[in-house]
Amino acid sequence: MRRRDFLKTGAAAALAGGSTMTSAFTGRVSASGRGSDFSLWSWVSFKREYDADEWRRRFSRLREAGFHAVLVGGGDVELVSGAAQAEGLEYHRWFWTMNRNGDGWAKENHPEWFTVSRNLESSLEKPPYVNYYRWVCPSRAPVREYLSRRVGELAANPGVDGVHLDYVRHCDVILPRGLWERYNLVQDIEHAEFDFCYCDVCREHFAALDGRDPLEIPDPPADEAWRRFRWDSVTEAVRDLAAAVHEHGKPISAAVFATPAEARRLVRQSWDEWPLDRFFPMLYQHAYGEDIEWIGECVREGVAALAGGGGEGGPRPGTPLNAGLQLRWLEPAELAEAVVRAREEGAAGVATFEMHGLSDEHMAALRGARPGAP
Repeated sequence: MRRRDFLKTGAAAALAGGSTMTSAFTGRVSASGRGSDFSLWSWVSFKREYDADEWRRRFSRLREAGFHAVLVGGGDVELVSGAAQAEGLEYHRWFWTMNRNGDGWAKENHPEWFTVSRNLESSLEKPPYVNYYRWVCPSRAPVREYLSRRVGELAANPGVDGVHLDYVRHCDVILPRGLWERYNLVQDIEHAEFDFCYCDVCREHFAALDGRDPLEIPDPPADEAWRRFRWDSVTEAVRDLAAAVHEHGKPISAAVFATPAEARRLVRQSWDEWPLDRFFPMLYQHAYGEDIEWIGECVREGVAALAGGGGEGGPRPGTPLNAGLQLRWLEPAELAEAVVRAREEGAAGVATFEMHGLSDEHMAALRGARPGAP
């Protein structure tokens, strides 16, 4: 049987409640020799209208389908974490990191913190792509100190089991290919209005290291040293954030772009160099104009990048990777197939975006994969 046919057969068995996918959720070592503790996570958007009972009802539904943890954005920590933990789920606080559009204090008090494009326009005053794309600069020490303090405060909360970083990068200099039409763009080159950051601090720091002003480089997008400077600045910020969370004995994770190579190219993000405890690459195949098979290919690349660790200041060898799956682009059978592919390529689990998009049919597909399912 061909590999593609085998995976589709496994996915169909999950929907039927068969045992073909049982090992995906039991932590048994597969025939490929990979895997233990394959875990299900979900991102969760806060809903103001939910009381404690409603949150428990929602989380009970996840627990019954075999979920392990939730990544919750916004809202009352005590309310939501109490409900999650009462249902046996870990509560990880989902934190927007470099994108600080919702941070009224930073916008009012420190407009200089926000990134500047190659056109010398601030993302605070002229956000690229969408109105909520307002980014702070990781090269600035006060920014790193501020963000470290914020995540440290989260980690100090007894109700928080871990901290989950999102938007921990620069703005997309190039969008994934499947999104170009949405914004009526052709991004076969790096356009100046999407190329960040050229603030005074970035220019001064780079000049001190390299001797050049990046604005005077003939072709900044082609300059390897200038590209690396941007992703190194993000990495240094992440190391500060990780230290702040680890000080409280809590794990820290991040939502990242699909693979280390794609992340460096599209968003100046070198996540295989980060000292985190788990990675959640967002494998949203439709955004890249790809299919379900691509999800497995990205998992394989990410797992290989993490296998040897990142050296001093990087991840531990074999740091777990959970494949992030976009539910609105996955029918139930496709979700089951994506889970199979992720596990077979060495993922430590999957994460669904987001909880409120989990239909009864999606949940049935996941329940059908559990051991002992009828």
